[in-house]
Amino acid sequence: MDQIRVDVDRTLASIDRNIFGGFAEHLGRCIYGGIYEPGSPLADSDGIRTDVLDALCRLRMPILRYPGGNFVSGYRWQDGVGPVEQRPARAELAWHSVESNRFGTNEFVQFCRKLGTEPYLVVNCGDGDMREARDWVEYCNGTQDTALVKMRRQHGFDAPHKVKYWGIGNEVDGHWQIGAKTPEEYARAFLEFAKVMKWVDPTIKLTAAATSDWSGDILARVGLLVEQAGKLIDYLGIHWYVGNPTNNFQEYMAVSELIEDRLSAYEGLARMLRLQHKLPRPIAISVDEWNVWYRKRSEAGDFSNTLEEIYNLEDALVVAIQMNAFIRHAASVRMANLAQVVNVIAPIFTNPNGLFLQTIFYPFELYSNTCGTTALDVYWEGDTFSTNSHSGIRTLDVAATLREDQKQLTLYVVNRSETKALETAISLGDSAHLSGPVQAHVVNGPNIKAENSFEHPNTVGVSRGSLSAERKGFTYTFEPHSVTVLVCSLD
Repeated sequence: MDQIRVDVDRTLASIDRNIFGGFAEHLGRCIYGGIYEPGSPLADSDGIRTDVLDALCRLRMPILRYPGGNFVSGYRWQDGVGPVEQRPARAELAWHSVESNRFGTNEFVQFCRKLGTEPYLVVNCGDGDMREARDWVEYCNGTQDTALVKMRRQHGFDAPHKVKYWGIGNEVDGHWQIGAKTPEEYARAFLEFAKVMKWVDPTIKLTAAATSDWSGDILARVGLLVEQAGKLIDYLGIHWYVGNPTNNFQEYMAVSELIEDRLSAYEGLARMLRLQHKLPRPIAISVDEWNVWYRKRSEAGDFSNTLEEIYNLEDALVVAIQMNAFIRHAASVRMANLAQVVNVIAPIFTNPNGLFLQTIFYPFELYSNTCGTTALDVYWEGDTFSTNSHSGIRTLDVAATLREDQKQLTLYVVNRSETKALETAISLGDSAHLSGPVQAHVVNGPNIKAENSFEHPNTVGVSRGSLSAERKGFTYTFEPHSVTVLVCSLD
């Protein structure tokens, strides 16, 4: 029988709710036809799709990154403010489309306010310059009687937007990026952008675009960044996407080992550089693009792909595995942004008449709504599996959190076996006891390839139940190919 043992005194770190963030880019139907569709019977007076808004509210995303992504490396923010009818349409080179600029800074901030989320703006560090970046900060956050603040007021926004989170560039280490930069070029650019942006508003938090090309020179790039601008960096931004291109379920489930390696290595790198340069505070990790993405990759020269990935149950398991890693690494991972939120590699899929929720929606919703304030150091052992690359991988992938104010323990368990239910003994240490029934939430479907669609929107979903438990523990059988969230009340 598998064993999971939890001692509520063995804490790892506080959890920053920003790990449940999202990302919206001007790409495909994420903005137009997703978030924003004026004239639709489903849209409100501001053109926001209310069905999308309602679905996103269920995810309780505390922060939303915008406007890119590759898009931002050719973006001029002033094209997207002011009277909509006067905004210029521009050729957009990242995804080879035409950007109308009907949706821009103020529309995005208004959308965030409706959603109850913090806006996170990324400035153009591709073909843009530092003056443009600092002007955007002043337009959004300025309070003095300057030309940029007057312009914002003329656009109908007397009060400052108070945008707290800003990223300087996107994936600047990638050859695919407009204005890609060498480690030396980006370290210098980040320093100068950061200086003037923080001079405009010293309260903002800045993310450096550290790593998206995992085959590149990561050490030199991050080393130079911290050496030249460490005191100005709040987050080292890293991106990854995972998938199952070989259609090998076990190899796909073993992606946890890659995620663990990347996060552990980055934690050590950030700590070493902080020590070397005598920085007064830690530099956090922001995984500000992450998801499953492999089916809808564009071929070279083909930009017709709008990245409308349809997800199955095994993808939902892998999304949960990544969130488990964020919880276990809560001391360093202080932000994560699921890419993206609507239509484009997203948990929500729309057409003009409505939407359906993709398989990956459900684990994200459960984790975001049940996650505690403190990550716990969980011990687990039992059934294992092996792949061509790894051996002895625990079949259950486990994380746990504690919400002390509500005396609530939550266990997150992914059963990575395609066929085997795993009976598991779950026990507590001496410092806490269970009180009352345990609430069980299970994401599952008929098989690992099960998908949701407009015709069959509930093939994969959530089942709920409760079970009685002794004060020191209980036994639970985890269904094959499932994500299970167990919410336990404590004395």
